[in-house]
Amino acid sequence: MKYDFDTVISRRDTDSLKWDVGKDELPMWVADMDFMAAPEIRSDLQERLAHGVFGYSVVPDRWYRAVSGWWESRHQFKMEKEWLMFCTGVVPALSSAVRSLTKPGDKVLIQTPVYNIFFHSIENNGRTVLENPLLYDGGSYSVDFADLEEKLADPKTALMILCNPHNPAGKIWDRQTLARIGSLAAAYHVPVLSDEIHCDLTDPGKDYIPFASVSDECRNNSVTCIAPTKAFNLAGLHTAAVCIPDPALRKTVSRGLNADEAAEPNALAIPAAISAFTRGGDWLDALREYLFKNKQAVRAFLESFLPEITLVPSEATYLLWLDCRAICADTDPLQKFLRKETGLYVSGGSQYGRAGAPFLRMNIACPRRMLDDGLARLRTGIDQYRLLS
Repeated sequence: MKYDFDTVISRRDTDSLKWDVGKDELPMWVADMDFMAAPEIRSDLQERLAHGVFGYSVVPDRWYRAVSGWWESRHQFKMEKEWLMFCTGVVPALSSAVRSLTKPGDKVLIQTPVYNIFFHSIENNGRTVLENPLLYDGGSYSVDFADLEEKLADPKTALMILCNPHNPAGKIWDRQTLARIGSLAAAYHVPVLSDEIHCDLTDPGKDYIPFASVSDECRNNSVTCIAPTKAFNLAGLHTAAVCIPDPALRKTVSRGLNADEAAEPNALAIPAAISAFTRGGDWLDALREYLFKNKQAVRAFLESFLPEITLVPSEATYLLWLDCRAICADTDPLQKFLRKETGLYVSGGSQYGRAGAPFLRMNIACPRRMLDDGLARLRTGIDQYRLLS
């Protein structure tokens, strides 16, 4: 293999959020990867570091070309330069857009179970979370459109946040589903804020569909948040983009991003993003193959040793959603037990909404040896937990 994903790299004592844990603990929770960034990106950053001067930065034309070129070649969606704005991260963009596009007391609609920071971005800004729970049939998720329309029709609903692909379920929304969401949102004059940060982490042979690419209704009523940070493991560099085709919507969000001081790049954010989107394709494709094999390994392990846990089928992200309903109705005690007794640190499902309570989220973006260790700990912990139940 041209790229090395098997070497275990110690991240302890590096001020890592993920690895700020006990010496015998194995963190498989927060969404960053235990792989080095692509050598092409590291080389470009080393060249920038060698310059030695790190003053204030601007966003150059080559950044716009890199972002637009990547989406056109990888996702068949051409973004015009004027649609794009640099942002220090998808989460800052989400929170800023909530403030810009809604008023205190307004309702913001989300489809649960979903990324827990959505709740924080809404509630911390004095807005109200309005849940459109996804339908789960024991094998996959789908949208409850009757409930969605009812809640979009609520005059207090001022914004919808879409997760595309979906975190934690790993669902790639199909064109028909996205078009229907877009049509309903437009009919009730509710802008759609689409978080597409995981879009490049699809299974081999699978492609995601940008929400704004689906129809005129979707394009003209959308704010799309994108970044190289998940796919290329660059979260600590704080680099993202916001794509807004509609001029009026763009003006409102842009004003908010600048007022929040979330639109100023640091000296490494721009070159890292340019490098990822112009030189990172081969590395990313190799990574996707590796992650898919990890996913297959987890599925085989569960079927052989923990058949009471079901791996929810997914097509994107390196975050696995484990259905533990045969073991418990709420995984919070289980999650704490696993960490205390085995050192395995995964995420309890309730933080993603009430519908997530009987699930665990597990990050498998790590070398296979580390994954095998995590699975062994999971098996040991579940066996012990069942004896106590």
